[in-house]
Amino acid sequence: MEPVFSIENVTYRYYDKITALTDVSLKVEAGEQFAVIGSNGSGKSTLLQIMGGLIHPSDGAVHFRGNEVSEKALQKKEFLRYFRERVGYVFQDSDIQLFCPSVLDELLYGPMQLDIDEKEALDRAFEIMKMLNIEGLKDRPSYMLSGGEKKRVAIASVLTMDPEVLLFDEPTNGLDPRTQCFLMELLIALNESGKTIVIATHDLSLVSELHAKVAVLSEDHQVESTGSSGDILKDEELLLKVNLIHEHIHFHGEKAHRHLHSHYLFHQH
Repeated sequence: MEPVFSIENVTYRYYDKITALTDVSLKVEAGEQFAVIGSNGSGKSTLLQIMGGLIHPSDGAVHFRGNEVSEKALQKKEFLRYFRERVGYVFQDSDIQLFCPSVLDELLYGPMQLDIDEKEALDRAFEIMKMLNIEGLKDRPSYMLSGGEKKRVAIASVLTMDPEVLLFDEPTNGLDPRTQCFLMELLIALNESGKTIVIATHDLSLVSELHAKVAVLSEDHQVESTGSSGDILKDEELLLKVNLIHEHIHFHGEKAHRHLHSHYLFHQH
């Protein structure tokens, strides 16, 4: 069976000068939970944007179910609709994603763009609002929402299109612990319902809880390693090398004590 996404020797340069990705090759299978991890600036968000068809490689190619996702391909109305129906993107910053007068309008926007019948679009919107417990927000504008509420609405606005693949850029960034827990449970539930989940993150606790397949990007913007979350997260040498954990040294008198530490809700001592 062909992979959902096939990323082949992808390189990306901002303004044709600043390298963000170098010769990246990955495959994402249907129904997987897949995490792209790396330190800030490693290129994980850039890779997710390329997978979402928001930007396009400087070199190399990306295929979705055997179809190349390129600027030229997405200019064709038939393929654009095919791709947007099946691949949903949740931005790191919810404010980028929310622009309609009310929460209900946000949830209706995507389905209406796909020419889904208004009654079906409304049914989807109310079903998703109930699932995410945001029914009481339906008439509010986004500027009257908290950070956690904005994240739920942003996710809801994608779920109303019922995509088979969901791309999440730094999904736990800036969220309070309760909303982080809710989001983690939601990602697991979505995957169990058959959705393919791809996240870009440096939150190692999220990767651990999801039991995801993992691709590690180095600070040189290349794939350093791939493997299961269990194998990747126990590889301390790898995590040190890519700057996802660091070593603290404490002195007690003349004795030095060393331990590994991460600021991403994941600790090893």
